[in-house]
Amino acid sequence: MKIALHGLTLKHEFLKDVRALFKSLENHGFEIFVTQQFDRNLRMHGKTGLKFQVLENPKEMEAMDFLISIGGDGTLLDSVCQVGSFETPILGLNTGRLGFLATVSTDKIEEAVEHLATENFQIENRSLVSLKTKRRLFEGLNFGLNEFTIHKRDTSSMITVHTYIDGRYLNSYWADGLIVATPTGSTGYSLSCGGPLISPTAKNFVITPVSPHNLNVRPIIVSDDSEISFEIEGRAERFLISLDSRSTSVSSEMKFKIKKEKFFAKLVKLPNYDFFDTLRHKLNWGFDMRN
Repeated sequence: MKIALHGLTLKHEFLKDVRALFKSLENHGFEIFVTQQFDRNLRMHGKTGLKFQVLENPKEMEAMDFLISIGGDGTLLDSVCQVGSFETPILGLNTGRLGFLATVSTDKIEEAVEHLATENFQIENRSLVSLKTKRRLFEGLNFGLNEFTIHKRDTSSMITVHTYIDGRYLNSYWADGLIVATPTGSTGYSLSCGGPLISPTAKNFVITPVSPHNLNVRPIIVSDDSEISFEIEGRAERFLISLDSRSTSVSSEMKFKIKKEKFFAKLVKLPNYDFFDTLRHKLNWGFDMRN
């Protein structure tokens, strides 16, 4: 089987874990490829002695059986962009911090590779948010796993975001910004702004205002079959929009529509993984220093 490795950075302290990963993959007969970004990361550490091929063209990802994301949740979000509509299954090796998405710890590398080699895993389809505009943005990668965000730019003034669901007026949000999050993204920026947690396989979006001026304006959950459109007003001429960690400046004249993407991000879930266990562990649910 062919497997690709991707990482945005590689700290020296994790080089030994990467070596262990390569050794385990080779022992199980995987043909190893790396993205150009990860190739640059490895070259920064000199002659590593690792054997691999470099993916020179994005279309080569289609031939991969798996992609291993080496880093934190931000790296896994970038891995989704690397895969795109090819829907290559992604496994997250966590060398970052929180790890809601990158769930495999470095001490479980051999076990994780064994599960891949023996096909002892499940694939979880995660819905993506898709941005529709008349102008080409984000180099054509107009989708995100976590969220789409509208935010004010370089000003203390709030903005007004007129929001419509399937063409019907919902609300005019007077706030610092507005988030449309997928179930996956409900544990990210939306959560920090007071949004609800949503089970990953739910078929919903959550619309969460960022620091709204009116305190009675609350997050709302809508069907992911909905088309959500926006018009922006404010004192500034330009605003920021983002898909996950990628952002760009746009004029107030632009109009946006958000829909569910036609394809999915396919995340590899190994045995004994449970979303609710992850919530309890990462959010310290049930933890009390008095006990």
